[in-house]
Amino acid sequence: MWEQAIRDAVEKTKRNIGQFPMKFPHITEEKRYEWGESNDWIEGFYTGMIWLCYEYTKDPLFKETAIAQLEDYKLRLQEKRHLDHHDIGFLYLPSALAAWIVDEHVEGKQLALKAADHLMLRWREEGQYIQAWGRKGDEKNGGRIIIDCMMNIPLLYWAYDQTGDERYKRVAVAHADKSRRYLMRGDDSSYHTFYFNPEDGTPIRGGTHQGYHDGSAWTRGQAWAIYGFALSYRYTRDPKYLDTALRAARFFIEYLPEDHVAYWDFDVPIEEGTPRDSSASAIAACGMLEILEHLDGEDDNKGLLTEAVDKSMISLVNRYSTIGEAGEEGLIKHGSYYVRGGVGPDDYMVWGDYYYLEALLRLTKGIPGYWYERGQDN
Repeated sequence: MWEQAIRDAVEKTKRNIGQFPMKFPHITEEKRYEWGESNDWIEGFYTGMIWLCYEYTKDPLFKETAIAQLEDYKLRLQEKRHLDHHDIGFLYLPSALAAWIVDEHVEGKQLALKAADHLMLRWREEGQYIQAWGRKGDEKNGGRIIIDCMMNIPLLYWAYDQTGDERYKRVAVAHADKSRRYLMRGDDSSYHTFYFNPEDGTPIRGGTHQGYHDGSAWTRGQAWAIYGFALSYRYTRDPKYLDTALRAARFFIEYLPEDHVAYWDFDVPIEEGTPRDSSASAIAACGMLEILEHLDGEDDNKGLLTEAVDKSMISLVNRYSTIGEAGEEGLIKHGSYYVRGGVGPDDYMVWGDYYYLEALLRLTKGIPGYWYERGQDN
């Protein structure tokens, strides 16, 4: 089953490359992607999918395409184009760092280090956090952090490993600690966002931008927490991060519906037509596979997580994938972006496609994606 799904993903990715050369997918509400220039936070996932396809097939088309796309990432960083946010890791880990991991592409490594420096510009010393969106002092976002950033700080951990510059690690650890304290709640669910006074870092309140309401558990945010804290453990070996990731995973598993694929929020009323978020389940599966690498053989959680990954991935392949649907551009259906805002409430999500393929390759080939450099003892 996994191999069939991977082959289908490879075929669709190759066709997209041929039909939309040197363009990137953007979210629509039309069961397709809008192909255009790199101007969002999501493009790295597409380049990452291409690298995953290359690792699986060794087809030079995939490597040539991914390396050619690096020029766009390079220019975008030079021009500071659409980079006034914290999603630098999402952009440059699966693209630039992937080029170094897979092909020892020196320019990719250098570009990833420059991207880490750009992410460091979002560090706010007064509050000890990385500001998610907007410019420093922004009236609305100046004191905001969001759970997604747990998946961006691996770029800083990696930069520390490469350079030995303690600044990168200090910022990554401080932000992880801040996120663990204020974004994770007592029941092991997560806030999407938390606000601080930007002048002195005084905590104000938790909230949401994309969840059902401020106190709800937005499923994609919970998935970011699972994977992000697991990666912080990989880099630091601090057991509190693994414990946080595991607790977040247990919450996610406990509240899944019968088909083991999440709705867009764990607290939203379930009615006919309530949007799912297949991308949240794909991310969570990758996060659980990461956690499993760090649990010892006697840990009772191993069986729980292994079963959860299998059930979710079987459901994604059998009920949500586009296997056999030759004209489709995406890999899994029924992802959601920003349901409250009416943006992509039920469509393909390129990050969902990426994590779905990453999970499949983790399960079959042990290929873990591009969030850390392989073979390093962190």
